Amino acid sequence: MSGLDGRVGLVTGGARGMGRSHAVALARAGAAVVLVDLCEQHQAIAYPMATADDLEHTVELVRAEGARCVPHIADVRDLDAMIAVVADAEAELGSVDIAIANAGVSGMGMIHEETADGWSTVLDINLTGTFNTFRAASPGMRSRRWGRLVGVSSMMGRASNPTISAYCASKWGVIGLVKAASQDLAHNGVTVNAVAPGNIATPMTLNDHMFHMMRPDLEHPTAEDMAPVMAGLHVQPVPWLEPEEVTRAVMYLVAEAAAHITGTVMDVSAGASARFTA
Repeated sequence: MSGLDGRVGLVTGGARGMGRSHAVALARAGAAVVLVDLCEQHQAIAYPMATADDLEHTVELVRAEGARCVPHIADVRDLDAMIAVVADAEAELGSVDIAIANAGVSGMGMIHEETADGWSTVLDINLTGTFNTFRAASPGMRSRRWGRLVGVSSMMGRASNPTISAYCASKWGVIGLVKAASQDLAHNGVTVNAVAPGNIATPMTLNDHMFHMMRPDLEHPTAEDMAPVMAGLHVQPVPWLEPEEVTRAVMYLVAEAAAHITGTVMDVSAGASARFTA
């Protein structure tokens, strides 16, 4: 999908996974790209987080599409940091027209065992990080009377599973935030929507910790061992989708053609939404 010439898109969690996919697609559509990632391990997260090398590789992929790219190592939990990222982007690139609040983590723990650090890490990155991204980017969008804000929820933002109370709470929260923010900005040419992915083939899903969580009956479980369990979370019999499948939904929501779509959630979850009540 083309049509973003002259636009500037900001992607948090842009070092790898879905963020990388979104960034490359924005570049391919003609937009300049601002990347944000912390590139640091969180002690409350059991799987390896993105690194500075991951971020640099995304920069290379974006620039290979002929797009300008400005990377930032910053923490989405820090509102002042996100405001500074947007200010820098506006000074260097002229605007931030699209902001995709993609940064997210998955922490696991039963509610009677969850720690304060585990809870706050997931909520602060997934939900407060989305607020901070929207808060930082929206003033400029309002003044220019054009903007696209996209939050990343999850099929677990409409349903639930055991061991992921913090994750579910954060992703349900993203949907509430999107619906409220869309009304705040509806008279200023700014749309606010969310995507709700199912299981996606990224390092957040495909890692040893997740393999053991899903198949505790095996000593050395693999992705192949976990696949049947993950497929059971979808309706279509596939264990996971590719990041690019979510990106296609994101690119529709940020396009000019979606000017009158706001306050909505687009499910990309292999039919999991067929089980939801609304």
